[in-house]
Amino acid sequence: MSHTGKEGEWMKRITKIDKVEPLIPKKLRVAAYCRVSTGSDEQLASLEAQKSHYESFIKANPEWEFAGVYYDEGITGTKKEKRTQLLRLISDCEAHKVDFIVVKSISRFARNTTDCLELVRKLTDLGVFIYFEKENINTQSMESELMLSILSSLAESESVSISENSKWGVKRRFQNGTFKISYPPYGYDYVDGGMEINPEQAEIVKYIFAQVLSGIGTHQIADELNARKVPTKKGGKWTASTIRGMIYNEKYVGDVIFQKTYTDEHFSRHTNYGEKDQYLMQCHHEPIISREDFEAAGAVLNQRRLEKGITKGSGKYLNRYPFSGKIVCSECGGKFKWRIHSKNGGKYVAWCCGKHIDDVTACSMKFIRNADVEKAFVTMMNKLVYGRRFVLRPLLERLREMDRSDSFSMIQELELKMEKNAEQRQILTGLMAKGYLEPALFNKENNELLQEAAELELQKNGLSHSVNGEMVKTGEVEALLKFAEKGEMLTAFDGELFGRFVEQIIVYSRTEVGFQMKCGLTLRERM
Repeated sequence: MSHTGKEGEWMKRITKIDKVEPLIPKKLRVAAYCRVSTGSDEQLASLEAQKSHYESFIKANPEWEFAGVYYDEGITGTKKEKRTQLLRLISDCEAHKVDFIVVKSISRFARNTTDCLELVRKLTDLGVFIYFEKENINTQSMESELMLSILSSLAESESVSISENSKWGVKRRFQNGTFKISYPPYGYDYVDGGMEINPEQAEIVKYIFAQVLSGIGTHQIADELNARKVPTKKGGKWTASTIRGMIYNEKYVGDVIFQKTYTDEHFSRHTNYGEKDQYLMQCHHEPIISREDFEAAGAVLNQRRLEKGITKGSGKYLNRYPFSGKIVCSECGGKFKWRIHSKNGGKYVAWCCGKHIDDVTACSMKFIRNADVEKAFVTMMNKLVYGRRFVLRPLLERLREMDRSDSFSMIQELELKMEKNAEQRQILTGLMAKGYLEPALFNKENNELLQEAAELELQKNGLSHSVNGEMVKTGEVEALLKFAEKGEMLTAFDGELFGRFVEQIIVYSRTEVGFQMKCGLTLRERM
């Protein structure tokens, strides 16, 4: 109603209300993730069954919209980085294409605690939650991550146990000579559980050995094969290191050395330099190269290596320069490689970005001279000697002033709580064994204590890591200051000194680099 302006008179006003359409709730876009750990026919059949199950399971829920099944096959589950479909699923979650994920179990999703919790937290921040069927856990309804942490730890223990059992079985096959090489080197194919010569590739292998025996360098051989467009085993480009690896590969004479590499407790692979037993099996398969040519070619490379002063062993094959493997491009993140450049009849060592060498459009960073980097290091160290009172001493004092006594006392307090927690669980178990506690009550109390124990462990590990990190950093600064306080200016580059204090070199341009010190400082220097 509204007033007309005249006292005592009112006029009625009627407004039409438009029709309100009922809100239709948006369906939840649900995807499933599944994985099998090997590429066998039985496992692939299992994968097909899982895919079919999840598609039917999701489509049967009227409130869900099927967003697809993501699956990885023939890939180990111990590290998330190697699972391309899992990474694609996460990318689709970030693009808001998926709202909810269904997984068979935690062990199918992640095999170590760090990866599992990291992925769950990342997806939770995106508003995407996960339902683990086997454990009946929905991350959306969980009050904390503690129970998931405990279950993830169990999955990690299961993974380690499976890995150890697998290693034991592999070792036994090494010892009795029944281990099958599923991915043979260039020149061979895997046929019916054995290695058979690939005639076309075998001719290339013979050509490579013949070239080495005639004195041709490995770089020149690689360039020649690339110019002829000869494909490698994986279809990539030939490199000098690939050629060297073939010359030293005993499989070309029909032998096999088992366990050249091994997997550590963190599921990372390493070259075996004697940490694990190795097993040699002779006459394992048909050879491509005679033993005489094989030994002669290896001797040629060894002689050339000795003449050039190259050290072969752990790390890079070329280890003549202290900067090897330590120079990083700020533009693309690639590692720098050394090259011999010529100018006005003279030669000098230069460092070039690996990506720029392969493709100038991928990275525009130009080369830098080895001598210039050495001079920059000398200048930087002399600046530290000169300005130690203004740079290093204040940094060391700040690190020492950080009161770590509180952290140590907190760690001790947490350890006492953990001991008390363990005692309480032991008492509970004793009462349950004597029949004084009902199973339901025991499970409730025991689960609460387990959650508390997991939380205490996480807090203790976090504090310990923080304290240890600061102690290492303090020690590095103390060592650097001790060197600087001698007051001796460098007159020439010192490779041992560089290796002691510098973690890596970051190249910002042809005229500026940054020395990333082991103590945490990054010091820029112009060249």
